[in-house]
Parts: sequence; structure tokens; C-alpha cells
Amino acid sequence: MFKYLELKFPPLLLMLAVALIMFLSRHSTSFIFIIPFKHVIFLIGLLVGSALVLGGAWYFRQANTTVNPVKPQTTSTIVTHGVYQLSRNPMYLGFLVMLIGWAIYLEQAINIAWILFFYMYMNRLQIIPEEILLSQYFGNEYNDYKKRVRRWL
Repeated sequence: MFKYLELKFPPLLLMLAVALIMFLSRHSTSFIFIIPFKHVIFLIGLLVGSALVLGGAWYFRQANTTVNPVKPQTTSTIVTHGVYQLSRNPMYLGFLVMLIGWAIYLEQAINIAWILFFYMYMNRLQIIPEEILLSQYFGNEYNDYKKRVRRWL
């Protein structure tokens, strides 16, 4: 059903779209969280998320493989060191961490649903198709890596 959508929407654009929707829906409900130090938590989420995204991209560049998530078939190698020892998808994890920080800053309960949407979308329409392709291209090497390192964290 969603086959044609798989791997077609860049995750960075999805993260930005979800962040915008979260911002636009900030007054849609009266149920809010009151979170002390929300600015600090947001800044930490932004910094940690950015470090994961930039670290993941840096290791891909070091390995001379593609950073383009829409074309995983152009991957030339599996990166398993650095942040890729903690997560198979540190860039996507970074986006998720940034969205969580943003949701905390906005203090709206509805944003939990948007975070869950991002998480489920990424699993179903981005990560699983990537994993299938990588298993086909790299076989046991990638499957062994999947056994050692978790998808998110």
C-alpha cells in the first residue's frame, strides 16, 4: 500500500515538517505540560541530536559512502564504528532527540502524538526498507551488525 512512499521523503524534511506541525498546533489543545527548565532541556536536545546527526554523517563521509537516505542502494560500505556502535541509525535518532526537545519546549501534550508519528513513520517507511536493501547488498556482514547494535538505541 505505501510501497511507493518508501524511501521517497528525506528524513530531514520529515523532521522539519513535524517540528513545524508541532509549532503550529501549539495552541490546539488546552492540555499542556508545565516543564521547569524547558529552555535548558530544549538546548540539550538540540545539541545532543545535532551531535548524533553530524557524527553519523561524518563517519559516512569518512567511509566514502552515501549520506543520502533516499538512495540507500548507492551505499558502498557498512559503517560500524563511532556513533554506529550505539545505534544503527544515529542520524534518525538525532532527529528524534531534537523533536523530543522541541516538544518539551512547546509544552503541548499533542506533540507526543507527533513524536510517535515520526518514530513509526521512520521505522516503517525508511528504516525497514533500508535494512532490507542493506541485508541484500551486504548479507551476513550487515546481519551480524544488526545482531550487535540496536536500531535506535
